[in-house]
Amino acid sequence: MPPSGLLGSAMNFCSHCGHTVRFTIPSGDDRPRFCCDECGTIHYQNPRIVAGTLPVSGGRVLLCRRAIPPRKGYWTLPAGFMENAETTVEAAARETREEACAEVEIHGLYTLINLPHIDQVYMIFRADLAGGFDAGPESLEVALFEEHEIPWDALAFPTIERTLRHFYDDRREATFPLHVSDITAEDRERYFGSA
Repeated sequence: MPPSGLLGSAMNFCSHCGHTVRFTIPSGDDRPRFCCDECGTIHYQNPRIVAGTLPVSGGRVLLCRRAIPPRKGYWTLPAGFMENAETTVEAAARETREEACAEVEIHGLYTLINLPHIDQVYMIFRADLAGGFDAGPESLEVALFEEHEIPWDALAFPTIERTLRHFYDDRREATFPLHVSDITAEDRERYFGSA
């Protein structure tokens, strides 16, 4: 049986031939995969990339209040799952357009945060807001915040809090290095509580 919470836990049938699959370690491999005994296909499932931006205008950060689960009503940076046939920068810009109806000038990768317990990698790019903004269909509202106005207790995800804290610390030092870190299941539990 695949561990609970992994992306692979939902696979029952081979997408190649339609027969049932088994969760087993294939010959020559070192971890379990979904394998079809009928046609021999090994189904590799890899982490999903979440790409987004940290849009800034006049020293203020643009945040979106989520209109969809998970964490509906909580604030986040504009970000979402990368689509096939796009680069990470294209994905980050697209998500910003979708969630905040905003165009941005992207400066570079700022935070890369691994979430191995949910098979995700967050890639947040520093960006300047290039014009106006408005709530897209996935946002209840969109607003610019000074540091002291950030709704720290109402941020949607620990990745967003970590990115914002890096940003404000780095801004005080006037340097913006790439930050690479991990958020573990234990970190997530501390952030969300046991509920």
